[in-house]
This record gives sequence, C-alpha cells and structure tokens, in this order.
Amino acid sequence: MSASVLFDVPGPKARARYRIIAVVTVAVVLGIVAFILWRFAATGQFTAQKWKLFTYQKVQLELLKGMGNTLKAFALAAVFSLVFGFLLALGRLGPVRWLSALCRWVTELFRAVPLLILIMLMYYGLASLSVNGSRLLPWLSPFWSVVIGLTVYNGSVLAEVFRAGVESLPRGQREAGLAIGLTPTKTTNLILLPQAVRAMMPVIVAQLVVILKDTALGFIVTYEEILFLAKNYGSNIMYGAPIIPVSMIAAVLYIGLCLVLSACAYWLQRRMARSGKVAGGAKVMQAAAKA
Repeated sequence: MSASVLFDVPGPKARARYRIIAVVTVAVVLGIVAFILWRFAATGQFTAQKWKLFTYQKVQLELLKGMGNTLKAFALAAVFSLVFGFLLALGRLGPVRWLSALCRWVTELFRAVPLLILIMLMYYGLASLSVNGSRLLPWLSPFWSVVIGLTVYNGSVLAEVFRAGVESLPRGQREAGLAIGLTPTKTTNLILLPQAVRAMMPVIVAQLVVILKDTALGFIVTYEEILFLAKNYGSNIMYGAPIIPVSMIAAVLYIGLCLVLSACAYWLQRRMARSGKVAGGAKVMQAAAKA
C-alpha cells in the first residue's frame, strides 16, 4: 500500500516510453564506448608493440606486487580510519564538553585539508624534520605517509558518518536505554551505535571504496602501488610509451578490487541484518542486568 501511494504503477504507454528511453540510453552508451575503442585502434593503442611489455613475467610480478602494496595500504588505512572515526564520534557525542569541542575541531580540520596535501605534508614535511643531521621520524616512509594521510582524512569523514547515524535515531532509543539502567556510554555503545552502523553501512562501504582508490595518491611520494608502476611503464619509450594500455590494465585492477570489496561489504551487511535484532537485544539485556 505504501509503495502504491508513493509511486503510481505505470500504465501501458508509460511502460512503452520507459522501454524506448532505456533502449536509446543503452544505444548511446554503446556508441560512445565503440567510438572510444575505434579511436584507440586508429591511434595504434592495440598494436603488439604497446602491449609486448606486459608479456614479460617480471612486469607481471611487479604489477602483482604493486597490487599487494595497494591492498596493504588500504587494509591498514581502512582499519585505522574506522577506529579513528569511531573514537572521534564517541568523543563528539560524549557528555564532556571540552572533549566534544576538541573532537569537533579535529574533525573539521582534517576534513578541510585535501588528502594530497596531507600525504605531502607527512612525507615532505614531517619525514624531513631532523636535529643535528638525525631524522626525528625515521620510520615515516612513503608507506606510512600514505596510511597516516588516509587515516586522518577518511577517519574524520567517517566520524561525521557515525555521528549523523546516531543523531538520526529516534530520541526514544536513548531514553529507553537510560530507563532500563544503562549509563549514557553503554546506551551509545550497545543501543545507538549498532543501529547507526547498520543504517549507515552503505555510506561506510562507499567511504572504504574511496580509501581504496585514494591509495593511488601514493605515487606522489614514490610509494610503489598500482598507479606508480603504471606511470613508470607508460613513459617507456622503447615500447611506444604505452600510457593507454597501462591505464586500461590499472583501471581493470582497481575495478576488480572495488568489486571484491563491495561484495564482501554486501555479505557483511546481510549477515548483520540477520543477526542484528537477536544479538543486539541479548547484549542490551545482559548490560541492563549488570548495571
């Protein structure tokens, strides 16, 4: 009934019109793709010379290594971003005013600075600090510069996601938790945050995909990930500077990684949806019994 109220079922003429629009849209998209492929072929992007470089085993192994470096930076940055964002959200939602204000300013600061500048500040700024010829932060390599930059930027974005998710819940959720004897902290952790995470899971997944793609900015600090290798191979004059072929290979690798991440997140979301009510209710009752 609610669906029929919000959206009228289209009639025969409307369905026919939608089919025509769909067919035209698909034809236009296919035409654009065909034109791009034709231009690539006309400019010699599919010749054997430009693709011969990628037949060597050493190049293939280096690409796999670059993909591994991308996944390594993404894995650490994703975990640290979730933890950092979670802590910022807790501090901002907490009852301590000075801590809430501090977390708000930290969130706004790191969200306002472009990620590329953060990574460059880490590597070309903090990593180059030295006293009497000795570096203050010798461990701050290109890898950690990328991870820290991704963490502080995306963690601040995720903090706003968590905060918005909690504040979007009905006020009665918090009042019910306090009424059964839970402290404000336990109410937030056991009642509000689990619901907010489930509700905001699509946004969280989208931000994780952004983290995965933003690892490509590591090439600016010479971190050997996919884009760094693609840039080097694309400038190889001996094989005709295959910038288009290597860009296509890099795009396929990034798309494959993003699809795998989305599939894992979709499975996790379905699992949380199935077990959320029972597990969440059990935890609340146990916490209320201990309170």
